[in-house]
Amino acid sequence: MPLSHRARKRWSLVALLVGMPLWVVAAVTVVGLFDRPPFWLEIVIYVGLGVIWIVPLKPLFLGVGQPDPDKGQDRP
Repeated sequence: MPLSHRARKRWSLVALLVGMPLWVVAAVTVVGLFDRPPFWLEIVIYVGLGVIWIVPLKPLFLGVGQPDPDKGQDRP
């Protein structure tokens, strides 16, 4: 069952406010488990992890910034 536009907006907000900080803490923790890698490798790891989180959540964020398609054009 697809989510309504309103539900997608709410879940995307939850993903950004709760999921993103948890993802950052997890990424820093995982990198901290190893000896400090070279600076360039550390940057590559963080950029890669910064891109990977969006892959499963992309459908949730698609169209969230657009007007609600379920509402009629004549209604505010």
